Amino acid sequence: MKKAILLLSALLLVLGAVLPLAGYLLAGKLLGTAAPGPAGSAPSSSMLSQEPGGLAGLTSAAGDDTQVLLCDQDSGQTFTLSMQEYLIGAVAAEMPVSWPDEALKAQAVACHSYILYCRDHRADQDGAWLTVDPARRQGCLTDTVLRSYWGTAYQSNYERLSAVLAPVLGEVLYYDGAPAGTSYFAISNGQTEASENVWDTALPYLSAVDSSTDRSAQDYEVTVTLSDEQVSAALAAALGISTGEMAPSAWFGTPSYTPSGYVDALPVCGQMVSGTALRAALGLRSACFSIQQQDGEFSITTRGYGHGVGLSQWGAKAMAEQGKSWIEILAHYFPGTTLQP
Repeated sequence: MKKAILLLSALLLVLGAVLPLAGYLLAGKLLGTAAPGPAGSAPSSSMLSQEPGGLAGLTSAAGDDTQVLLCDQDSGQTFTLSMQEYLIGAVAAEMPVSWPDEALKAQAVACHSYILYCRDHRADQDGAWLTVDPARRQGCLTDTVLRSYWGTAYQSNYERLSAVLAPVLGEVLYYDGAPAGTSYFAISNGQTEASENVWDTALPYLSAVDSSTDRSAQDYEVTVTLSDEQVSAALAAALGISTGEMAPSAWFGTPSYTPSGYVDALPVCGQMVSGTALRAALGLRSACFSIQQQDGEFSITTRGYGHGVGLSQWGAKAMAEQGKSWIEILAHYFPGTTLQP
């Protein structure tokens, strides 16, 4: 349980929210061998005001009346959404509504499974399941934010998204009898990352798999330039590392890499620092990076965008465009999980 809570904390920090799969059995909606676990209901909470209509107009064919308890990062207030409202708002926050239907469906099921995992592993069993920031379009968008974000396209976008997701609103991925922590991110470096290389805890369904189509994603490779002073200040503030009298060209040593090609660790001013820690300290898009120093500044090139664990959203888009179903997409990125209503 302690490891699970530690993993959840790490997941929440990075969320705000591929080898071809071999040997899985696709019979009906079976993606693995784990059995479905029990569902649960959220505790009551105070409500933020919501406009009538829109998301509130959704109904669940499965009769799911689960209420999702969220915390607004900006205000600190807790609020509830129905599961249908949450899934519409979460998918809208994570993928463009114009993306292929099967990618949107896969994202919805990943969001559903993940939020139930958060519910089951929160440290405070009376607290919010997840912290989101609707105003900054992170984690989940409320109906009020969707109306502002989509503007005159609100009605058509809402109708499209709700119609596409309707068949999968009740679907959840399970592993070992409980909802799986089906994390997701934007773009891999061409291979997803194993969970233990990011959050120290190995989950079998969050293993490294091929996602080579991500290399064709927009902004797959991005180079940023930071001055020596900016890098020195960031190292001191985030990692407590002083550059002292060292020459900037000597601050970073030769990195080691994970099997997926992300930076595992590297020497920074004589101290070993994990790739994920340096990514956070410097505000990099990915832990797959290379660093060069010249003429008073650092050029840092990243490949991919996000923590790299779980569902690659760009990879899901590519698979959908290749004719793969949402079931096949989820089986690919979360091997060993079982899909159950």
